[in-house]
Amino acid sequence: MEKPKYHICVCASFRAGGDPKGVCHKKGSSGFLSYIENEILERGLDAQVTSTGCMKACDYGPVMVVYPEGHWYGNVDSETAIDDILDALEGGGPAAQYLIA
Repeated sequence: MEKPKYHICVCASFRAGGDPKGVCHKKGSSGFLSYIENEILERGLDAQVTSTGCMKACDYGPVMVVYPEGHWYGNVDSETAIDDILDALEGGGPAAQYLIA
């Protein structure tokens, strides 16, 4: 398997016991996974999307992280926010309005 150019991690708030309890889950982050995957395919991005356990950034939830850039995005609570982030990724820079780290 070839490693993708980008790895997009979406906080799904899972805890050690497997229960999703955090802010990201409550704000619907898991529901965005299929939208992100479809956008990756439609845009032809060499990227993989993964849901994660709690990223401990609940004040900014839903949270999404893009590697290898290491850009942490907060308040990713709409398809518009996701589109803005993916547009910026395609353009070679960050989506500054959502950056938290």
